[in-house]
Amino acid sequence: MAGGIAPTSRRRGSRVIRRAPMSEINVTPMVDVMLVLLIIFMVTAPLLTVGVPVDLPKTEASVITGQDEPLVITINRDGKIFLQETELDMATLVPRLRAITQNKPDTRIFVRGDKAAVYGRIVEVMGTVSAAGYSRVALIAELPQGQGGGKAPKKR
Repeated sequence: MAGGIAPTSRRRGSRVIRRAPMSEINVTPMVDVMLVLLIIFMVTAPLLTVGVPVDLPKTEASVITGQDEPLVITINRDGKIFLQETELDMATLVPRLRAITQNKPDTRIFVRGDKAAVYGRIVEVMGTVSAAGYSRVALIAELPQGQGGGKAPKKR
């Protein structure tokens, strides 16, 4: 017996049984990994939409509802202006808005002003946006603690 036995064969008694190579893929581990990744993305996705941290004033106005995603302009306590999460100055605000909205004046724009920010700065931003032709501009505030306690967009 000079020859070796192939790894896919087995000797049983006096005859050799050969097995065909398996051509199926076991997808169970792949599905497990995908489900874990799905859970991770579901948990982290809400954390990615926080934006610039500001201390919003409390109000009892009604909640704004809408289908389209609004643009958010934030004024922090130092008076710095942010469009979504990008800091910019007053001179570049309107051109950036026009570029993002593709000159659609009916785009919803929310203004978030920190309650420690200078009121004149918030009004200046709202006036600039309104003067540029955007008619759907609203302020955002928080509900008082007894009425839901969450940060919900409010119209004033």
